[in-house]
Parts: sequence; C-alpha cells; structure tokens
Amino acid sequence: MTTTKMRLGLLGGAAGVLCLSLGLNADPPRVSAEESSKRAKGEPAEKPDDKRVSVAVAKDRAKLMHGIYSATLDAMHHRYFRREGAVLPARAMEDVFADIDRQTGMKSRWIAVNTPAMSVNHEPETAFEKKAAAAIAEGKAEFEGVEKGSYLRAGAIPLGTGCVGCHTKLSTTTDKTSRFAGLVISIPVNDE
Repeated sequence: MTTTKMRLGLLGGAAGVLCLSLGLNADPPRVSAEESSKRAKGEPAEKPDDKRVSVAVAKDRAKLMHGIYSATLDAMHHRYFRREGAVLPARAMEDVFADIDRQTGMKSRWIAVNTPAMSVNHEPETAFEKKAAAAIAEGKAEFEGVEKGSYLRAGAIPLGTGCVGCHTKLSTTTDKTSRFAGLVISIPVNDE
C-alpha cells in the first residue's frame, strides 16, 4: 500500500470516528413537513440558528472534539508522518476540520501560541484568540468564553520533539520552554 493511500485511509478513518462521535452526542434531528418539502426541492432546509445548542452542551462537545482532534493528530504524527511526506498531519487535520465544520455549523482552527505561526492563517486574529494564546503560553490547558452567540474554547496542543524542530526553526530561540499550539473551537449557542 502506498504512503498516499495509507494517509487517505487514515484521514477517512479519522473523519469516520469524528462523525460517529459527534453523531452519538448529537440531539435528534427535528424535521418538520416544511423542511422535508424544502429538502425534496433542493432548497436549504435549515436556518443557521437550527444548529445552536446550550452553553453546557457546547462546552461538552468542545471538550470531546478537542480530545478527538488532539488524539488524531498525535496518531498521525507517530504512525504516518515521515519527513519525505507531502502532507503534514496538522495540515491534513484542517481538511477534517472543514468537513466537520460543514456538517455541524461549528468552526475549528489552529492558532500559534509560543512558536512562530507555520501559516499566516494560524496567527491569532480576534481578541479572544489573542487572550487564549497568552493564557496557553502561561500554562493554562484551556481558555473559554461566550461571544456574539458562540461558545469559544481554545485548548493547548503540546508540541512534541518532532513538532518543535519545524515550529522553531524560524526562531532564534534555543531555550527549553515547553511549546504549544492552540486549537480554537467555536460552537453557536442559544442565548441564555
């Protein structure tokens, strides 16, 4: 089996595990006759608010998602990543994020914490992300808040020995400080 086929199989398997986990924790769908009719005509049946959950449910789901994403990333690094490979595991995970985001209405993204960003897309952008990056850099495992109709959770992603080599090669630092990235998960919530 080629390395590419193995990676595609892993991504498919990881997406399947994520979908199963989310499905097991999802509320049952509420489909009205009007929604069924819209679906039959090919019209969008759901409004963006239909995917909103309570803050308590959002917290639970974000912790679950963080655990799944973190474990998947770790497994990909240890079992499938080779320096000669074309796709880095964290980049491959972005494809998983996009698929899950489309299915759930949630948003997930990486942020740089105490190493240079590996992509301009990983720079903390919002006030929440900047505060979260600072909190994680200070040693907090997570940072959370509720803003503009969404529960936001940023969790620490420890950068292991294999990760730090690439993440710090752009930096001149040689200290032994523990290095982290952050995973930000945003879930629409009902107003409470």
